[in-house]
Parts: sequence; C-alpha cells; structure tokens
Amino acid sequence: MNYTFIFNLLGAAAITAALLVKLPHIAVKMGLIDHPNERKHHGAQIPLIGGIAMFVGFSFTLLTLDIPLSPYRGLFAGAMLLIVVGVLDDLQELSSTIRFLAQIMAAIAMAEGGQVRLLDLGEISPDGGMVNLNWWSSLLTIFAAVGVINALNMIDGIDGLSGAITLVAITALAGAALIGADDNALQILLILFSTVAVFLFFNRQPAEGKKWQRIFMGDAGSMFLGFVLCWFFIQLSQGESRVINPVTSLWIFAIPLIDTVSQMLRRVLKGDSPFKADRLHIHHQLLDRGYSPNKVVLLLTTCAAFMASLGIAAQYYNWSQAMMFYGFLGCFGVYFLTPAFSQPAD
Repeated sequence: MNYTFIFNLLGAAAITAALLVKLPHIAVKMGLIDHPNERKHHGAQIPLIGGIAMFVGFSFTLLTLDIPLSPYRGLFAGAMLLIVVGVLDDLQELSSTIRFLAQIMAAIAMAEGGQVRLLDLGEISPDGGMVNLNWWSSLLTIFAAVGVINALNMIDGIDGLSGAITLVAITALAGAALIGADDNALQILLILFSTVAVFLFFNRQPAEGKKWQRIFMGDAGSMFLGFVLCWFFIQLSQGESRVINPVTSLWIFAIPLIDTVSQMLRRVLKGDSPFKADRLHIHHQLLDRGYSPNKVVLLLTTCAAFMASLGIAAQYYNWSQAMMFYGFLGCFGVYFLTPAFSQPAD
C-alpha cells in the first residue's frame, strides 16, 4: 500500500458521506423509509439509504484500486443483486422466498463466478484430522453465505449494532490479511471499513442544529455487508495460502451466529416458522431488561470484539482447531440452554 491508497480510503468515505447527505430527501419521496412499530424504538420515519451509499462508495473505490479485479467480479455481482433486492424489500416487503432466492443467487456468484467456496472445515475432527467437503463444497458454501447474510440482518435491531459488529469483523479479517501478507484482501477490507465507519456516523441521532439526517442501512445494507463478510470469511480461510482457519471465522462472527441460530432453533421447537419476527433476540432481551440502546450496542460489540480476539489469538498461537470448534459449540450450547434468553423478559 502507498499514499495513493490513502486517497482511495478518503474517496470511499467522501462518496459515502456525500450520498448519505444528498439521498434522504429522495428516499422520502420514494417511500424508502423505516416506519416505527412495536419492535422498533425510533419515533420517526428514517431514510433507508445507508446500504445504497455504502455499496456505491465501496464499489466505485474498488474499481479504482491497483489490484487485479477479475477475482472479485463475483463479489461485485452478488453485492449488486442483494442491494437491488434489498432496496425493493425496503420499499415494499418482499416474500421470504424472493429474498432467499436472491441470496442463493449471490452465493452461487461467489462459489462459481468467484471460485470462493468452502473446500474444508479445517482440522476439527476429534482426532485433529482435516474435514474435507468434497462434493458438498458448493452446497455448504451457499448455506454458509445465506446464514451469514441473515444473521447480520436479524441482529440489525438497534441503531449501530450491526454496523459496529461488522467493523469488529472487518478489523479482525484485515488484521489477519495484514499478518498473512494478503495485500489485495487487506485493501478491500479497509475500503469497506471506511464506508461502514462513515455510515455509523450518520446512523446516530444528530445533535440539535445539525443539518445531516439520521440514516438506517435497511435490508439492502445488512445483506450487502453480510455477503461481503462471508466472501472474506471463506476466501481467507481456504486453500494453501489461507491466512486463518475456518473455525476462526466462527469466532470472528460469533455473536450474530450464536444468537440467530439459537432463536431459529427455539422457534422451530415451538412449532413456529424459524423466520417469525419476535423480541427474543439478545438485543431485544437486553433492552427489555432495562439496558439503554447505547449500552446494549456497547455490551454486544465488546463481547463480539472479545470473541473475535480470542479466535485470532488461537489462530496465531496455534491452539487446536478442534478445541476451538468444540469450544464454540459449547458457547452456543450455554446460550441456547440459558432460560433467561429463551423467553420474554418480565
């Protein structure tokens, strides 16, 4: 990286900021706004243009980087598809079938167009052996991508939470890319960091007298970010030049994965749809127990940073992959079986 890349970073931030300032009035005219309801705490109609702004800032800057772009055509194609479908969903709620089809198509663009796919799960068998996926590779890649996209979407229930957790994941992945000397991935991740950081500035409530308007990322933003994160979870953890183990990705993204899978399993066990909306996600549980939204974001982001740091530490101190995998399953089991998180607060 050089001084030119610094201008790339500033350019990504500037484009994102400019769009976040200029697009809200267009969003209001189009009806691209988030309405308050019983599961949301904001009291006003908020423009849902954060995802569009981040995608444009990220994509335009990506095209200006001095790196080979062919390997990232699948990234751009999948992200664009999810942005389009996400905006349509934000405008007029689409059926879950349409959303899933779009996510599957984006995952196929990743696995087949970008050749970014899960080839193995690392050395996680009880005897420490490698678990190769063989012909399951593409299918599990699609499953993983859809899972990460929806996990980030489902935790997007408080201002700043999904954005902050995304920054934690980007930081961990960028650190791994830096140590592993994967300069191309590092540059792209830092560009993404720049756009998300700018969004988070506009996501907060502006002080009195400020001219900029509060912005939400919408489903378009959460699906876009989830897709890009999954791309790098897989790209950096596969092949002979991998810079992290697959299990490290689980720890980097632990909070959304554990919470989302737990809630979906609980719904299924109750005979409900796994995608039924409720107030049992961890951020809702903490809010209902008297924590302020800012404290919930701080607490969960701190937990996410701790677990990501633990995963990265295990990676570079060569702790057993099997131990880290079963440790992750243990964390999931504790959360899933804790009664306080399986029922509404009193």
